[in-house]
Amino acid sequence: MPQSLSQIWVRPVFSTKERQTFLQDAEFREEMFRMLSHHVEGAGCFPRRSGGWIDHVHIVCGLSRTITIANLVEHVKTETSKWTKKASNGVPRFSWQSGYSVFSVSQSLVDRVLQYVEWQAERHQRQSYQDEFRQLCRKNGVEIDERFVWD
Repeated sequence: MPQSLSQIWVRPVFSTKERQTFLQDAEFREEMFRMLSHHVEGAGCFPRRSGGWIDHVHIVCGLSRTITIANLVEHVKTETSKWTKKASNGVPRFSWQSGYSVFSVSQSLVDRVLQYVEWQAERHQRQSYQDEFRQLCRKNGVEIDERFVWD
């Protein structure tokens, strides 16, 4: 086959440093989601939706066949962190947590995951980010050591 093809959907999830509520302002939060998608695209990947809540984000995107997940997440976190420190309504002391998680998304479930990300505000009226994250890990068969997950 002379051509290389791929269709891999991933869902990076990461929080602000120490889960600080840097994304409290709704207008700033929405701009952050746009910037996350912008930088996913800038890395050569295919953003479908970025969302989250006041202390964390979810990104649903198609992974380019030419970039690693680690490089994608590093690029997105670095560029959005730089942006927020310069933005007129940004947060000068903004920082993402040092780690991240990435979950694969089956093509048949992309729309369901997009809806899940879209409804983050409603979800977090009744569930903390930590409980949501624990649930995501359980559903995806990922064991976590809570001594090292939260920073």
